[in-house]
Amino acid sequence: MNKKIVKELAGYASLLKRMEKDNRLLPTHLGLFTGLFICWQRNGFVSPFGVTRKTLMAFSKVASIATYHKCIKELDEYGYIHYEPSYHPRLGSQIHWPTDLEV
Repeated sequence: MNKKIVKELAGYASLLKRMEKDNRLLPTHLGLFTGLFICWQRNGFVSPFGVTRKTLMAFSKVASIATYHKCIKELDEYGYIHYEPSYHPRLGSQIHWPTDLEV
């Protein structure tokens, strides 16, 4: 397997372990984070990468727009990602994946 892919998967696993201990997070945060990981992976592990609410809601199975916005802002606030909203439905927002992963 490609060394970069192995490194990124190890970093993702490290973040999940950190999330497991974070009592502020709910299953919706984890689902959304997993959707973000899939988008990042599909973008070749390049950061930042573009996402749309529609795509992330489909990946994460979050049905409420209000819940989506709350969770993505909290993931940013808690330091799991850096979120730059675009406020444009087709352009999508930018997500910066954390680079200081403990592997």
